[in-house]
Amino acid sequence: MGKLWDKIRGIRDRRRPFCTAIIAAAGRSERMNGENKLFMDLAGAPVLMRTLCAVDQANLVDEIIVATREDLLLEVADLCSRAGLRKSVRVVKGGASRTESVLAAAMEADPRAELLAVHDGARPLVRPEEFDDLIRRGGDTFAVAPAVPLTDTVKTADENGRVLSTPDRSTLYAVRTPQVFQKDILKAALQSALDAEVAVTDDCAAVERLGKEVYLTSGDPENIKITTPFDLVVAEAILKQREREGR
Repeated sequence: MGKLWDKIRGIRDRRRPFCTAIIAAAGRSERMNGENKLFMDLAGAPVLMRTLCAVDQANLVDEIIVATREDLLLEVADLCSRAGLRKSVRVVKGGASRTESVLAAAMEADPRAELLAVHDGARPLVRPEEFDDLIRRGGDTFAVAPAVPLTDTVKTADENGRVLSTPDRSTLYAVRTPQVFQKDILKAALQSALDAEVAVTDDCAAVERLGKEVYLTSGDPENIKITTPFDLVVAEAILKQREREGR
C-alpha cells in the first residue's frame, strides 16, 4: 500500500506546475536610519532569514532565487547557508530597480518552471499556507496577488497639499506579495517595462501594461512589509501573539 501511495503522489507531483520563488532583496532600506532592514534582528533572527524560512516551508515552492545587490551577494549567500533551507536556493545579482532585479532572477529560473512567485524579502510574516494558496490560484490565472481592503479614507492632492478628490474606498486595496505569474508573461512584462523606461511599483503593474488580467485574492493583514523601525516593533508583536496562540 505504501508503494502504491508513493506512486500516486509522484504522479500528482509531476502534474502540478513547477514554481520558482523569487525573493526581491536588493533594496536600499532608505527609511531604516542607515541600517539594512534585511539583516536587522526580528525576534532572534534576521528579517531575510525569517522570510526565507517561511518560503522554504511552502509545499508548492520548488526552488528559491534571491536577487540582491552586488555588494551583498556574499552576505546573503552566507545567510542562506545558515538558514538551513531544504529547497534549492541561489543568490543572483539584482539591478538598479526592482524590475531589473526580478527579471534577473526570472532569467535564472529552472527551465521547468511554469510559475514565478515574487515575494518581498522584507515580508517575513508570510505564512507558508498563504504562499501555497497563491501558487494554486496562479496556476489558473495569468497573475494573482494578495490584497487587503483599505480602511482609511484616501485623498488625492496636488503638490501644495490641496485635496483634489476622495476616491471610493470600497474599490481600493493594498496589494502585497507573494504575487504569482505565468513565467513567460512576467518575463515579457518586465522586459517591456524596462524597454519603455516605465517605472512600475509592483510586478502586477508590469503585467497590467500588457493588457493581461490581474486578479486579487484576500490577503493576510499580518503579512506586513518591514520598511521603518516601527514596522519591526509591530512584526515582533505579531510573532509573540502567534506564539501565544500556537499558530
